[in-house]
Amino acid sequence: MSGMNTETRPEVLVERRGNAGLITLNRPKALNALSLGMIRALSAALLAWRDDPAVHVVAIRGSNKKGQPGTPESLFGGFCAGGDIRFFHQAVFAGDSALGDFFTEEYALNHLIHTYPKPYVAFMDGVVMGGGMGISQGAKLRIVTEHTKMAMPETNIGLFPDVGGGYFLSRCPGHAGEYLALTGDVIGAQEALDYGLADIQVEAARLPELWDALGRQAFASAAAAEAWITAQWTAGQTRPAKADSRIDGYFSLQRVKHIVDALEASPDPWAAKTAATLRKRSPLMLHVTLEQIRRARGMGLADDLRMERDMVHHCFHLRPGAASETVEGIRALAIDKDYKPQWNPVRIEDVKPGMAEAFFASPWTPETHPLRGLK
Repeated sequence: MSGMNTETRPEVLVERRGNAGLITLNRPKALNALSLGMIRALSAALLAWRDDPAVHVVAIRGSNKKGQPGTPESLFGGFCAGGDIRFFHQAVFAGDSALGDFFTEEYALNHLIHTYPKPYVAFMDGVVMGGGMGISQGAKLRIVTEHTKMAMPETNIGLFPDVGGGYFLSRCPGHAGEYLALTGDVIGAQEALDYGLADIQVEAARLPELWDALGRQAFASAAAAEAWITAQWTAGQTRPAKADSRIDGYFSLQRVKHIVDALEASPDPWAAKTAATLRKRSPLMLHVTLEQIRRARGMGLADDLRMERDMVHHCFHLRPGAASETVEGIRALAIDKDYKPQWNPVRIEDVKPGMAEAFFASPWTPETHPLRGLK
């Protein structure tokens, strides 16, 4: 598998400390991008702790590539940059069935986190993108810092915001979800709070103290752990998400072309910059993504994840091999690094009715769907 760890240390560090289960993503040179092995390690730990009566709280963080392993400097500073897209590219051309396993197991992990019966705390320091959002947005407490760089940038590689992105982005206030999904723009802590994608902001220097406190504190139950976290960390800190009228004015429009036309007609420099961003993205996947967010707004999490599993299958199989928008996007961004993807269709105006709808037809029956067990 591409991106397999060649060093001796594991890619996921799992530790029991007191009543806390503590997880550290430990692939810093790859910005903790998720491999299939990491997804399996995370799932195994969470399932074991779910059924362990002595574990009452779980927390997750990422290591960074600045410090040496095992030193305080190596902890925090980088959460997770997403999935291992180089592996996706290699698996397509190798005909590797692990590609399908990756998405099935990743989405099942996302569902497990959203529905976890014990408090799950995500320390979202540094880069939190794509798959990193998938393992943090379902947390009971989502902590961001002054270093947080958050995004769902999938349209940049000819994909769509998966890992439950349809579910959590569509629930952002107003039409911020459409904006984040289509542009893939990077936001900081303040915007993450405004858009309901984080709960509290903490200075990065305080994270080790909070992490250690979870391991030191004795909790009688998961409910007691949640009450302690609320009293100690979030009391008076949380605030309601709020809509952005400027975003809503454009991203509430019915079609991608309407959005881009309105942005390009505006004298606002922000609008011009946003339109230019959209012009660089895959025109086809912009249409697929807008439809995804709009459909997901009326769906529960399990149905959204099943829909996204259908969609990601089509991303790699509707047009096989190099003809796939996703394969071409990964090639341009991560393989050849020419940053000149050859999108097909080339322009937003060239996307024909029905092209996007093909991504929403499930290749499985309800009884054979790989995520049929999600409730």
